[in-house]
Amino acid sequence: MAMIELATEKKMAPITLRQREVVALIAAGCSNDEVGTRLGISPRTAKAHCDVLRQKLGVRRRRQIPIAFRLLTGEDPLSAGRRYMVAARLPR
Repeated sequence: MAMIELATEKKMAPITLRQREVVALIAAGCSNDEVGTRLGISPRTAKAHCDVLRQKLGVRRRRQIPIAFRLLTGEDPLSAGRRYMVAARLPR
């Protein structure tokens, strides 16, 4: 928990739309392979997103990402992810 508190005290880079989608999929229990398949990226890219998120959120473990996201933003990662994932599918 101390790591999460430290992350909130620092000036943090914003979490991107794609990173929010990754957070939602992690919260839903998806592996890097599943995240990659659902987002059309490689599992290695999905892992890279997880690594950046862990650093931004100040946590050590992948499973802590959704918890830290919720503490930092006040948003439920699953509902936030659905909103962003629907927006990402709209024609441009």
